Amino acid sequence: MQRPANPADTLLETLAEFRYQLRRFLSFSEHAAIEAGLQPQQHQLLLQIAGAPRETIVSIAYVAERLGLKHNSTVELVDRCEKEELLQRLIDPEDKRRAILSITPKGRRLLNRLSEDHAGELTEAAPQLARALKQIAIHRPAPASKKAQ
Repeated sequence: MQRPANPADTLLETLAEFRYQLRRFLSFSEHAAIEAGLQPQQHQLLLQIAGAPRETIVSIAYVAERLGLKHNSTVELVDRCEKEELLQRLIDPEDKRRAILSITPKGRRLLNRLSEDHAGELTEAAPQLARALKQIAIHRPAPASKKAQ
């Protein structure tokens, strides 16, 4: 028996669908990283280093924020990646306390392969994600700007 449409229920259904689509993609991403010989966090780290805007100094603090990790957890992750020759850490000549991270050719090869796979998966998932986002926007209009107050 189908229940009558309730705006709150419709929003919940839409949010549930969006969350499901995100989880499907994240699950794909985790499995793809493992199949490529990386832990999912290693893949995410390499992606944040390689995908940083050109003017960005890619430091441990930068990637810690991008990954939502604490500084010491990020250092451990960087250490593991450095041991596997996926990235290198150089001392910043302008600030000797800071390390600058960059990807090695080995890390770049793995990341490029994973990025192609991820782009393909997102191409397939995009219609469902876009539909869910559009429905969320219909149910929850953007809040008024603080400047307008």
